[in-house]
Formats: sequence, C-alpha cells, structure tokens
Amino acid sequence: MSTLTGTGVLFRLTLRRERLRVPLWTLACAATTAGAAAATADLYPSQRELTVFAEAVNAVPALVAFYGRIYDPTSLGAAAVLKLTGLGAALVALLLITTVVRHTRAEEESGRLDLLGSGVLGRHAPLAAAFAVTVVTGLAIGILTAGGLAAAGLPLAGSMALGAGWMTAGWAFGAVAAVTAQLCRSTRMATGIAGGVLGLAYLLRAIGDSGPEWLSWLSPIGWAQQIRPFAGERWWVMALPLAFATALVLFAVRLSDRRDLGAGLLADRAGPAHAGRGLRSTAGLLWRLNRAGLLAWTAVYLVLGLVLGNLANGIGEFLDNPRAEQLILALGGEKALSDAFFALEFGIAGVVVSVYAMSALTHLHAEEEALRVEPLLAASVSRIRLLSGYLVLAIAGSAVPLFAAGLGAGLASGLQTGRPGAEIVRLTAAALVQLPAVWVLAGLACALFGLLPRKLGLVWVVLVAVVVVGEFGVLFGVPQVVLDLSPFTHLPSLPGSTAGMTSVPWLVLIACASLTAGVAGFRRRDIAA
Repeated sequence: MSTLTGTGVLFRLTLRRERLRVPLWTLACAATTAGAAAATADLYPSQRELTVFAEAVNAVPALVAFYGRIYDPTSLGAAAVLKLTGLGAALVALLLITTVVRHTRAEEESGRLDLLGSGVLGRHAPLAAAFAVTVVTGLAIGILTAGGLAAAGLPLAGSMALGAGWMTAGWAFGAVAAVTAQLCRSTRMATGIAGGVLGLAYLLRAIGDSGPEWLSWLSPIGWAQQIRPFAGERWWVMALPLAFATALVLFAVRLSDRRDLGAGLLADRAGPAHAGRGLRSTAGLLWRLNRAGLLAWTAVYLVLGLVLGNLANGIGEFLDNPRAEQLILALGGEKALSDAFFALEFGIAGVVVSVYAMSALTHLHAEEEALRVEPLLAASVSRIRLLSGYLVLAIAGSAVPLFAAGLGAGLASGLQTGRPGAEIVRLTAAALVQLPAVWVLAGLACALFGLLPRKLGLVWVVLVAVVVVGEFGVLFGVPQVVLDLSPFTHLPSLPGSTAGMTSVPWLVLIACASLTAGVAGFRRRDIAA
C-alpha cells in the first residue's frame, strides 16, 4: 500500500468540511481588495494628489513599518493596495495555518485518524490532503483577488502580482504549520508556534521596511511585498516562498516518518510527582493549561508596545518633508499625529487580542466535543464553576496583553521625551480602553456557546467583519449604521480625544448581558455526548 493511499478521499472530505469557512474568507478577500481599489481612485483624482500622498506616507517610518512602502509614488494601484499587501498576506497565512493544523494534528488529537488509519489509508495521506486543500485555497484566493482588482480598473499585471503574493505567502505558512503539526502533540501548541512564526515574520518585515532592508528578505510577508505589485513587478521573488514551502513540506514528511501516530517529536516535559496546590481546583488547572499561551501573548504585546513607542517618536521626521508639513499642521501638529498613531495601533491590537478572548470559549467547546467535559461535570465540578473559569480567562486574561502593550509603548516613548511616568499612565489607559469592545466579542462567543454551540464558529465570521469594517469601512463609504455594528467604533480615540467615553458603560453592559445569556444557556442545554 502506498503512503499516499486514500489522499483523494481525505481531500474531498476536507473540502466538504471547509465548505463555509474557506469560501467566506476567499470572497471577503476579493471584495475587500476590489472595494479598496475603487475607493482609492475616487480619493486621489489627480496625479499630483496621489504623488503627494505616497511621498508623505513613505516619509513616516511608523506607517512604513506597519503597512509597508509605496514603491511607486505615481502608481494608483500601489497606493490602493498599501494596507492590503502585507496585512492581507498575514490574514491568508493565518487561514492556511489553521486549515493545515485542523486537518492533521487536530484529527490525531481527537482520535479520528486512528479510526481512519485502521482501514486503507496511507501514512502520509492526511498531510498530503491537508496541504492539497491549502494549495487549492491559496490558488482560489489569489485568482479571485486578482480578478477583483482587475475588475476595479487596475492593471492586470499588478493585480496578478498581489494575488500571487498572497497565495505564495499562504503556502509558505501552511508549510510551517505542517512542520509544527509533526513537532507538537497538541493542536493548540502547533497552532501557537506557527502563529508565533507568523508574528515574527511580520515584525521582521516591519523593522526591515523602516530600517535595514535586508531584514525584510528574511520574512515570507516581506517576500509578498517585494514582488512589488503595481510598481514594476518582480516575478522572480515568487521563487523564494515556493522553495521555502517545498522544503518545509518535504521536511514535514520526513518528520512524520519518525514519530508514532498521535505523538509529537517535541518531548513532553515531566510534571511533578505529586499534584501541587494549584492543581486542586478548576481555576488552578485552567491556569496551568493556559499560562504558556498567556505569557506568550503578553511578551509579544510588550515587544509590540516598545516598537510602537519608538516608532511614534519618528513622526517628527514627517515634518521634515515640505510636502507633508501643511498636512501635519492641519491635523493638529506632531503631538496630535503621534496620538492618532497610538490610537490606531491600539485599536488594531484590541481587535487582535479579541482572538485570545474568544478562543477561551472555543477551547471549552472543543473540550466538550472531545468528551472531556462530561467526566468533570459528573464529579464535584458544576457547570457554572467550569464555565466561570474560562470566562475569567477570557475577560481578565485579555487585559494582560493590552496592559503590556501600553506599558511598553509608554516606557519607550517616555524615555525619549523625558517623562516616562506620565507616558506610561497615559498610554496604558489608551490601550486598556479597548477592553469593553473585546469583552463584547467575548460575550458573543459565550452566548453562542451556551445557546447555540453548533454555531460557535460564527464568532470568527463576526471578527473578520469587524476587521474589514474597521480598516476599510470609511474608505468604502459604508453607511454609519453598519459601522456602528462594530463595538470598536464606539470607543474613544485615546490618547487624545475623549469623545465616546459615554459609550464605554453601554459596551460593558452589553458584554455582561451576553455573558449572562451564555451562562444561563449552558446551565440548561445538553452536553455533547
């Protein structure tokens, strides 16, 4: 029997299981890029206005670090995809990371591959099927994205270059996930390590674009941008992610040959001979299981805050650009611009940390589907006690990374301005003000878990909608009533403007109502068996 026997059957099964998630992501990518291209053409009707905008953006190290550089200031397409090239590649990479892990390591962890493997199924068939779906998904996203840009009136070559950049970056990180799925024994660790590699790649790209350029060439996200859509396309750069993905897939196959089914190559650390005091309660057990993830999120956000604090002080270089000086003065001066930069970045950090808050509830749902919740409830643990532990993890745990981001930004900015204490207080408050909106999304996840557990996956659709509306809603001319559906729209733009503070208690109230509904629903519904 070949090691690839049964790949076709698993491929069709995987496509069926992804029949909603992947098409929704693909259509969202195509619609977002097409809308951004059409809206940008209306914003800059003349060549002079377009050139002034592009040169102004390139003069701000902070903006270059976050979005990338406009390599051709005279190109409408290059300006239209400024926010899309790197950030879009990262989102596609995240989709393909979760897809590969879901259909490899998660299937082993649940025991389903044991049952399938007892029949006619080759050893490498699950990995081959998962990566084949990854290839097809990346190809579909690339083609539809390029088609959307071309339909919006942008040149076909640049449209194809952007789609190719997203496609190859997704394949590269799908290959990373294939390797981590062989190394790790748990789904969460495999996804976490692959996600950490993605975060490191984005950070390298950010530092390289605003500093030593060679760092960008160490990042698959940087490769997607170095293809330079609409700025003299460099098709040869595609060879880098293709070679990277091929090497990692072959490495994953070799690793698969060296391990047992259900095991990982990274050795499990031996625990203590006797359970400590912290493991005698559900709260202690949850902390033990989730502390590594929380510490990783906190460390990443602390580094992010330090980077943002240093970048914001580079806003002064923007004033050295004579074409941009009038614009900055109109915005309220350098201080107003740096505050707006912090408000923007903390808003994005708040949206991202919502992933942590919502994943706590989705993890409990996964535990329930794996039949590990029922034995707990059969003992002395009540439903309320079990769910409360996860809610504390979601609500309080989401505050820790944001606090670290504010602390790091305040420390870095304060050391350069000579007022570290004041800056730490000011920027920490600006970061923590994102929490009510994060809690609203966590409350939605809790409500779905308690009332409609089979629909819990909708929370990720909502999160994608929040990202699209927040980043491109104003650009697309979305009606205000639609913008108001995002909880982040109602937050004050701290530091700087305090307008919107009256909305904070209402967001907290909505979050509490959703959490209460979820708890009540979980008390009354059946447990998966």
